[in-house]
Amino acid sequence: MTQESVFIEQLKNKKTQQHAFRDLITQNKQRLYWHIRRIVLNHDDADDVLQNTFIKAYRNIDNFKGDSSIYTWLYRIATNESITLLNSKAKKLNITNEELQESIVNNLEADIYFDGSEIELKLQRAIAALPEKQRLVFNMKYYDSLKYDDISEILGTSVGALKASYHHAVKKIEEFLTSD
Repeated sequence: MTQESVFIEQLKNKKTQQHAFRDLITQNKQRLYWHIRRIVLNHDDADDVLQNTFIKAYRNIDNFKGDSSIYTWLYRIATNESITLLNSKAKKLNITNEELQESIVNNLEADIYFDGSEIELKLQRAIAALPEKQRLVFNMKYYDSLKYDDISEILGTSVGALKASYHHAVKKIEEFLTSD
């Protein structure tokens, strides 16, 4: 039995569940926060999505079959929760997701939790201009250094398609950053 399968059993066992979930949160909250933050860009939204991610994981741990690692399962939940939040915000504001992304990036400078330079802001604008799938793949590969196999599990997309998405994203970002 692997260390992960023992941990999953602890997460599913009512006697050890609370302690195991505390460990799960401690081990994953920081990198999940930054994954979410790169999608939603706003600190408060990222905190909300992170909390929702762990709540959803807690409520659904009994349905976890172990087809993927617990880490990629959490990433999938976090990604879906982030997209749901953005779709909901766009719908509420009666704007497209692209318009929402542009608005969020424009508000980034005023965000007290954003301490990036002018080039970081320009990079965020370039990333925000990407189609959703390319944006997700770029963030997971560039910032999170995830392997294509893991991204494939998270997004449910073939490795070949992910490599193409990443390649297109990099090209578009390069063009955005070099144009003035």
